[in-house]
Amino acid sequence: MNVLRKTFCLLLLTAPVAGTAVADDTLWFGAKAGTLGIGLEATWRPLPWFDLRAGANRYDYKDSGSRAGINYDATLGLDTYYATFNFRFPASPMRLTAGAFINNNELRMISQDTPSFDIGGVTYTSADVGTLSSVTSFDKNSPYLGVGFDFDIFNKVGLNMDFGVLWQGSPAVSLISDGLLASDPVFVAALETERQQLENEVRNYKAWPVISIGLNFSFF
Repeated sequence: MNVLRKTFCLLLLTAPVAGTAVADDTLWFGAKAGTLGIGLEATWRPLPWFDLRAGANRYDYKDSGSRAGINYDATLGLDTYYATFNFRFPASPMRLTAGAFINNNELRMISQDTPSFDIGGVTYTSADVGTLSSVTSFDKNSPYLGVGFDFDIFNKVGLNMDFGVLWQGSPAVSLISDGLLASDPVFVAALETERQQLENEVRNYKAWPVISIGLNFSFF
């Protein structure tokens, strides 16, 4: 968070100074929506071919379904903060983007009520298992690479699109039970087998596809 605050402050403090030295200097603010959720973004363009961007995205997707043979109610909590460096091709809307994200994305799951559970190949009653709770988390510091397109009207209103990949790292999955057998060694071993199956199912989340569209404005 401190890095992002410093980035925003840098954008705000240096824009007036740079504006006196570079005729094309502009500061933009906007909103965007996409596979990382809904976000806000600030952009500083000190040169026609280069800009710096900082922003934040958040959103909760709710769903239900089966994972590793157990039915869950799930929430994918998207929560990221970022700073990116962008190379803008001359006489073209295209740019290349590289940056770093503070990544708080999580997949949270709670098991649905059912008479029995198949855990690690063993059938247990609902009372024995209770409720299963799982959290999948990722690397807090995640790199990003992508391409984007910026379309400006009179250098005041802009439409931008981004396509890239957020490298979240291998997911870490926790799985706990609050039933009667929560501390039983045999059950704990079966629960660990179930946890590993869950981790195997979400391993592809380490490369998160990023697609977004945004609208921004220049006030300076």
